[in-house]
Amino acid sequence: MKPKFKTGDKVSWNSEAGRVSGTIIKIHTKDFDYKGYTHHASEDSPQYEIKSDKSDHIAAHKESALTKI
Repeated sequence: MKPKFKTGDKVSWNSEAGRVSGTIIKIHTKDFDYKGYTHHASEDSPQYEIKSDKSDHIAAHKESALTKI
């Protein structure tokens, strides 16, 4: 299955602080370690690394948590 988003896409997601937006910087299709936690990803269920627009924070999310803007 082809990822829904691509590197460079602007997306938004819900966080504890409300709606956040950022730019996808990397797409993972295999399990990866991030901030001391193993994130599970596959070709059918990729995870995305996103750099926040308002800070240098990097987040990792599944496709279902993201909305293209």
